[in-house]
Amino acid sequence: MQEILRKFGIEEISLGGYCGEWLGGGDELDVTTPIDGSKIGTIKQVTPEDYDRIVERAHKAFLEWRMIPAPQRGQLVRDLGNALRDVKDDLGALVTIEMGKILAEGKGEVQEMVDICDFATGLSRQLYGLTMHSERPLHRMYEQWHPLGVVGVISAFNFPVAVWSWNAAIAAVCGDVTLWKPSSQTPLTAIACTKIAEKVCKAHGVDPAVFSMIVGPGRTVGEKMLHDKRVPLISATGSCKMGYRVGSVVGERLGRTILELGGNNAIIVTEKADLQMAIPAILFGSVGTAGQRCTSTRRIIVQESIRDQLVEKLVNAYKQVRIGNPLNETTLMGPLVKPGAVDDMMNAITTLKNEGGEVLCGGEKLSGDEYPGGHYVTPCIAAAKNEYKIVQEETFAPILYIIGYGNLDEALHIHNDVPQGLSSSMFTLNMREAETFLSHKGSDCGIANINIGTSGAEIGGAFGGEKETGGGRESGSDAWKAYMRRQTNTINWSTQLPLAQGIKFDL
Repeated sequence: MQEILRKFGIEEISLGGYCGEWLGGGDELDVTTPIDGSKIGTIKQVTPEDYDRIVERAHKAFLEWRMIPAPQRGQLVRDLGNALRDVKDDLGALVTIEMGKILAEGKGEVQEMVDICDFATGLSRQLYGLTMHSERPLHRMYEQWHPLGVVGVISAFNFPVAVWSWNAAIAAVCGDVTLWKPSSQTPLTAIACTKIAEKVCKAHGVDPAVFSMIVGPGRTVGEKMLHDKRVPLISATGSCKMGYRVGSVVGERLGRTILELGGNNAIIVTEKADLQMAIPAILFGSVGTAGQRCTSTRRIIVQESIRDQLVEKLVNAYKQVRIGNPLNETTLMGPLVKPGAVDDMMNAITTLKNEGGEVLCGGEKLSGDEYPGGHYVTPCIAAAKNEYKIVQEETFAPILYIIGYGNLDEALHIHNDVPQGLSSSMFTLNMREAETFLSHKGSDCGIANINIGTSGAEIGGAFGGEKETGGGRESGSDAWKAYMRRQTNTINWSTQLPLAQGIKFDL
């Protein structure tokens, strides 16, 4: 582990703030690995005074960065992607060490960073505005998009680097700078990424404060960023509870937000489904990252006629999941991020039973030399009803609820009858069922899939959800518009001054 840390220049005690220089005069934060609970580093967090210094430098960098032509900004992002490509294996291993996801997923997360940099590079030549026809003669009307400013990025532990890159790469080509507040559970990967970005910026002769960072307590520097009018946009990933706080504080100052919050994602499995496709999709969606993705599959809504058959196949598949050290390439499920997450899972299972549900498979704590640190569990399958309070909530752990249905209208009602609305899926070979699921009366989620699972979104599509998931969009499509300000322009090239709507105002 220490060898990987040394490769990124991460010291035993690291400073947690960056704006072209490293700062950190606050309390120390110990960082542990969920693999065995051992300490892997210490961060000197930023103080409110450090925060002000960092934001001031970031804003100064923005004033210069915004004037660099977008295609040139894209070249820097392209080189950032290449730098990440060069360290894919090592950075992926660091993600695994600090967060606990298996090695293949850690490397996959870094690949996602590379992909979004490639996407953003192309986008740097496609920040299109529209040309409109004016109702006034000899007038030209169009719109253009300008850089917004300092973008605050709050990321969660489960994707400690990819979510930053979604925001940072797009914001950078748009002419913005980013101020990254990573999860206090995964700050070392943030330091590693910032060091990589620092080198790329210096190679381009650009102020590295374009990619600034703060590690500090949410109650101090986090709240300070939410209230800070110098940060016009906050892009936050986390729980619905956190999203309510971010939305209310930033909204009160009329700032902007991109909120990517909790999911309670379901797969509808109809009697027309290909179960050979559905089973591995459900397995990865529910067990991947130990159920700690916002897109993890939480509910299976299955037609009653095939329910027993599906459960039998799922239980058999779950028993074959290899649980253990995520650095072992044969492991399929690593630890939960901290012992408290294990407690949350156990409490959820107790609540489920009290509400009348039944555990069909798994749901145990694992201990012993093979499972050190108190972070390991077996993934759980449970019979439940959608109206159970615990089913309506998102438990960030590998618990999968099995819910039966009779007809398609009932399945859709069950599917949509939760507060969250992120990702969704249906497995069916019936065209009418599939099209109904994707229609206005179908899934109410931001992502809706047919014959693939809920997890594993591609960077080319806008990512985000509806309802308590926050409504924001990151990554692909036209999500870039959230990082810019729109301006409508009208040019009068005549010798007259006609008014809109035919208004006469003659003196």
